[in-house]
Amino acid sequence: MLARMQEGSLLAAVDLGSNSFRLEIGRMEFGQLRRVEYLKETVRQGNGLDEARNLTQEAMERGWACLARFAERLAGFAPAQVRAVATQTLREARNREVFLARARQILGFAIDVISGREEARLIYQGVAHLLPQSAERRLVVDIGGRSTELILGQQYAAEVTESYRVGSVAWSMKFFPEGQFSAAAFERASVAAQAVLDEALSVYPRDRWDVAYGSAGTIGAVADILAASGMGQGVVTRQSLQWLESQLLQARSADRVRLPGLKDDRRPVIGGGLSVLRAVFELLQIETMQTAQGALRHGVLYDMLDREHADTDMRTSTIERLASKFETDAAQGARVGRVAGLLFATLCTGCSEHERQVRERELAWAAQLHEIGTLISHSDAHKHGAYILDHADAPGFAQNELHRLGLLVLGHRGKLRKLEADFSDTVFLQQLACLRLAVILCHARREPQLQGLVVSGVGQAISLTLPADWAQAYPQSAHLLREEVVAWQKTPWSFALH
Repeated sequence: MLARMQEGSLLAAVDLGSNSFRLEIGRMEFGQLRRVEYLKETVRQGNGLDEARNLTQEAMERGWACLARFAERLAGFAPAQVRAVATQTLREARNREVFLARARQILGFAIDVISGREEARLIYQGVAHLLPQSAERRLVVDIGGRSTELILGQQYAAEVTESYRVGSVAWSMKFFPEGQFSAAAFERASVAAQAVLDEALSVYPRDRWDVAYGSAGTIGAVADILAASGMGQGVVTRQSLQWLESQLLQARSADRVRLPGLKDDRRPVIGGGLSVLRAVFELLQIETMQTAQGALRHGVLYDMLDREHADTDMRTSTIERLASKFETDAAQGARVGRVAGLLFATLCTGCSEHERQVRERELAWAAQLHEIGTLISHSDAHKHGAYILDHADAPGFAQNELHRLGLLVLGHRGKLRKLEADFSDTVFLQQLACLRLAVILCHARREPQLQGLVVSGVGQAISLTLPADWAQAYPQSAHLLREEVVAWQKTPWSFALH
């Protein structure tokens, strides 16, 4: 169990968006997060994807330079205090690992690539936590650089989440490439956006929500312009959007637009953003939208607090849902998890207390799900299980977290040499070894005899010592352990049985 965040503690969220990178630092005060500092830089990575969907070197350099400045502000923060998430551009980029490898090194912290639906869930959490609590049914809209998130929710519960590949940067590049505005271009952009969002009509009908809220990005920028132009504070209407489009058409190009409240960094993408926002209004029959203070970065901060305990961690309920959906043997999953946890606590001595606790929870989840593939195939269950996790809709999880779980499930049995894992990742290999040993020791689907068993490790060598009469009492388990020795021989690691 992770330690509860203390009063006065600092937490930081980094949002690697398609248009801007943001850093939000909050302090725990009386059970609430209060802003300490907010930094935003327009990086516009979303227009740095080439035709092959690779980030250009220039786009990567812009991102790295921004993260270096964020890293300076985060100096002295512990890993438990910082979470960085990446969204649509890095979901799409084929060479994202090239960018992320250096980005993690520069920032000094892990960076999670989150799915569109997980981005939507976190956006809702950020919006909900900064709104007065009420029973109203909410529609939350966030138009980013390359994606638009739509959420239906009530209080803190996001009930329907979806992400669509339409955004201010992408639509500006596609329909206003030279920054030129025309009625025909706005019409084409709006129709194209509605075509992408069309399926949302049946999922987000007008009778399912009471109040519409707009979060961050495009909607915040539009609201600022409208407020500065005397057209209402914190509210966007159909009429005000029509007025704003008429102003852009009169200017004829982005560089000639002179509107109060329009920031220079938003100018190149205002046309695309406005066309998408008008499409959302038309399609979902929105007359009035309130602007929300909360956004993705706030949702990340509150989710960090929820992750501190298993009973408030969204990932715990997600694991339980997957285990139930794929009809796993719950008792066996718990049994394997307990044994793997005991072994790991003995073996993992070189990591920090926080990392050890995080990895113990992760190992328990892998044990709980190690048999999810058996519903598809018994002989290749581990392969199907890994595939399921790599492609599952799993609220609370980042894509890289799911992939790591999938690797543990894939490697819990069978040959190790074909496992596409980083064998220099000591903690992961220790997790994997403990899971494999637990599966062997629990193969009879009853509590194993662990008294006198000692697991130890030095570097890339792991050994298991058995009591003198153990192998005679449990010959099948001893046979499987001897086979395990062979399995590790074709890897950089070794496993010895004494």
